Amino acid sequence: MRRILLSMVGALVVASPGDASAAERRCGWYASPTPGNLWLIDKDATWTITSQGEADGPDAAGADKAPDFNPRQFVETNVPGAGYGYGCACMTVETDAGNQRIKRVFAGDILPLSKCRADPSLPPPPD
Repeated sequence: MRRILLSMVGALVVASPGDASAAERRCGWYASPTPGNLWLIDKDATWTITSQGEADGPDAAGADKAPDFNPRQFVETNVPGAGYGYGCACMTVETDAGNQRIKRVFAGDILPLSKCRADPSLPPPPD
């Protein structure tokens, strides 16, 4: 009985989805500059979450878990009324540092714009 129980526990550990040790929390400018493109810009890089037509490689798994923009915490750029621009967010993600891509989005939260504006480690917001 003990052997069966240990086998079941081992199978559950192996079958666990996602690697929690690969997840990291990243915060910064959250941008949708043009159709199909979604980025997170933090102190380390401009991370691609999705790219139009997957032009820059595969979109992040779980991209649907990226937060929706808050209209009150959003700066519209590009074409007025088109809905393209940036906000501020934190996301729990798995990254591919060599390609500056987010491979998986686990969760995300919109932050006040003031949080990113006050962070001296961040580059200026995207135009």
